[in-house]
Amino acid sequence: MTENSLSIWSLIVQASVLVQIVMAILFLLSVVSWGLIVQRGLYQYHAKVAYKDFERQFWSGVDLTQLYRQGNSKANRSATDGVENIFRAGFKEFTRLRQQGSTDPDAIMEGTQRTMRVAMAREEEKLEVFLPFLASVASVSPYIGLFGTVWGIMNSFRGLATESQATLALVAPGISEALVATAMGLFAAIPAVLAYNRFSSNAESLISRYETFAEEFSAILHRQVHSKSAE
Repeated sequence: MTENSLSIWSLIVQASVLVQIVMAILFLLSVVSWGLIVQRGLYQYHAKVAYKDFERQFWSGVDLTQLYRQGNSKANRSATDGVENIFRAGFKEFTRLRQQGSTDPDAIMEGTQRTMRVAMAREEEKLEVFLPFLASVASVSPYIGLFGTVWGIMNSFRGLATESQATLALVAPGISEALVATAMGLFAAIPAVLAYNRFSSNAESLISRYETFAEEFSAILHRQVHSKSAE
């Protein structure tokens, strides 16, 4: 038994068909997971940056109508995401209800807040998309790898039944190729579980910030509509 015969590639090539299928599934899950990890990382990073930029602009004292128009022009060039969508949805509904001649401030605020809640739910969905897949990979991959390992070890011991003398040299290749499946399962699961925990925490943090902004924006609109009705 040479050292080359126990290389990782040779163990994969010499593995049984079922173990190779298990390895292929784990490799595919790993590739897809890493693609989603990169995509989610970039999306949440841009969402954080967009939130900070918009919050700075919102509290700079700029006129809300002007800020809304700027958002509309930006939306015509590219899709807007995050807190700006919540602002635009709320301000659009607020303006529409006031232009309809509604004199009930509570009705205006109720409609505005309802619209912002819908927009916030959409942004929450965007932040958490693909996270269930990462969670599934993190929880299922070790078991898939373990299945391949059990099957490979079982075949190794079945092969000993035809041998007159059992030696380590006879079982080592089979057990080694079986353990590769477990290693690949862990290789797919560990990054997925770390990414899931990180992205879930980031999503919760951003959603909390969105909720805080929506409450503060509602308070500003509440003062506007009540001051207008008092005139």
